[in-house]
Amino acid sequence: MVSDIEWATFFPSAVLLAATPGANQLLILRNGLRHGPRPAISASTGRFAAFALMVVAVAAGLGAVLTASEVAFNAIKWCGVAYLLWLGGRTMLTAARKDPAQGQKTTGAQQAPAEDTQDRGADLASWRLARQEFIVAASNPKAVILFTVFLPQFLVNGAEDVTIPLLVLGAAYIGVEFCCACGYAALGGRLRSMGLTQRIRRLLDAMTGAAMLGLAGWLAAENQ
Repeated sequence: MVSDIEWATFFPSAVLLAATPGANQLLILRNGLRHGPRPAISASTGRFAAFALMVVAVAAGLGAVLTASEVAFNAIKWCGVAYLLWLGGRTMLTAARKDPAQGQKTTGAQQAPAEDTQDRGADLASWRLARQEFIVAASNPKAVILFTVFLPQFLVNGAEDVTIPLLVLGAAYIGVEFCCACGYAALGGRLRSMGLTQRIRRLLDAMTGAAMLGLAGWLAAENQ
């Protein structure tokens, strides 16, 4: 299993990695700004579902197969590049487009249907945001390599069965990542509560989109 000393070195390293701005952290920051911290945190379940699958795959030995296969690595890498380009470009377009007027009042019989429509729209939006988080996490081969290379460093040398320790370390890292994700969502919610003007919100969207495009370029330039 994992010794106390290894836990003591694992958590600071995990916090550093999880807190570093990446595609998913930028995405949850944007979601917190546009939709509030609760929907942003709820949507992050998509990311952690992808991470959980990765941890299981690494514990089963599939991570080593991926890192050894240039074809598999490049296939996932270019899927990630394409999705980040699409998401970043869409975010840039959203920043350039003015939001339509909102807040039209409804009365009487119109109010209940409007509330039902809003509830259905909120459910659809939650699924859409969670799907974005899942795809961004799952299409990043560097995340798989992180679990493949980072986690085994904290295992006792000479351990015969590393499956359970890898699962434990993976669950611990997901917990650390969740705490950092909540921080990014809270920051986005804080910016939202400050009553930022539409111009500033569009500027932040543009910065997020540009960062995602930059991450896509970095991922495209990375070799296995």
